[in-house]
Amino acid sequence: MTQTTFKNFTLFDGATDQNQPNAWFVVDDATGKMVDRGQGTPPAADQVVDFGGQYVMPGFFNVHTHITSDPASASGNLGRSETVATVMAVRNLQTLLRSGVTYIRQCGTDFDVDIKLKQLQRAGQLAHTPHMMTSGRAFSMTGGHGDMPGFAYLVDSPDEMRKHIRQAFKAGAESIKVMATGGVMTPNDFMEDPQLSVAEMRTAVEEAHHKRHVVAAHAEGNPGIQNALDAGVDTIEHGFYTNAAEAKQMIRQGTYITPTLVAEAAVAIQGQGVLPDWEVKKAADALDDTFENLTKAFTAGVKFTCGTDAGTPFNGFERTPDEFGYMTKLGMTPAQAYQCSSINSAKMMGVDAEYGTLEIGKFADFQVLAADPLADTAAVTQTDKQVFMGGHREF
Repeated sequence: MTQTTFKNFTLFDGATDQNQPNAWFVVDDATGKMVDRGQGTPPAADQVVDFGGQYVMPGFFNVHTHITSDPASASGNLGRSETVATVMAVRNLQTLLRSGVTYIRQCGTDFDVDIKLKQLQRAGQLAHTPHMMTSGRAFSMTGGHGDMPGFAYLVDSPDEMRKHIRQAFKAGAESIKVMATGGVMTPNDFMEDPQLSVAEMRTAVEEAHHKRHVVAAHAEGNPGIQNALDAGVDTIEHGFYTNAAEAKQMIRQGTYITPTLVAEAAVAIQGQGVLPDWEVKKAADALDDTFENLTKAFTAGVKFTCGTDAGTPFNGFERTPDEFGYMTKLGMTPAQAYQCSSINSAKMMGVDAEYGTLEIGKFADFQVLAADPLADTAAVTQTDKQVFMGGHREF
């Protein structure tokens, strides 16, 4: 059994809100897990890596990605083949990892490509990609948000939902994404339009929880946010118009919000003159309300996860680090923003025993930065960072 000691760095382990100077930790090369850590002079080891006074922090979670999507496309993914979607997904996964993301949860995937790529990961045939919780195709009503060829199961009753959820799990899905409201990118519907019913979503939750899997609900406005909460979903994706009563219910139920702030801002700001006017208007009209409502939710005590809706227009797979700057605009400190990833996202996904924070017994998934991430979230946007998974350098 060989071990590698990493030394001479300032550590933000993601578990506390403080840096630890002159830190070191030891990783078992076979398991990829941390077996010892401390400050000062490290013990002797088979191999030593000296980071020369840089900063080390956990790899990021991004719990809302669409790896088969093209952020450079203003017209969506209509008409693309599964082959093209798969090639794009591999490229996007590698971009995520290069940006510091070491674990993702998919939230809707064309042609179940994520499930097939996860099988290749397990077989050791897909290198330089983050850990992945698959979703397969999303669940939408006929004519609803996400009703695109190859992207969603179309369900129009609780019985249809039950059958398709079971088919998704049979195919290999590890989480479920349901559409509770209209969305920014869908023509002819709006954030306040309810879509899947409480009964339909409750069936999805029931079936998913039988398998110990989580359910994410695309829910931007009301009454859809309330419907999703009443159905018992685990995460509200976007949640732009979350109100005080819903925030209290989220706290009571343990429901998380994934705010995807970078996605909304990208459409509202960068989309002007490029995307359809109706799409830009929906995002722009909601932007100020989003920050006001989600600031209130955070202040009230709602737990947030880190997800970006990566793959939507101008929202590339390198942009996860940008989300933390937006999160600080909700009143979070940089440490609190990062803990939406290292603590909340890992716990929501049920993998916090082995992933998320840099602690003994957990996998050594981390990134190395030139500047202090607790001083300024701009530090994590460094493009030439080193990224490690299981103590082995990936980029």
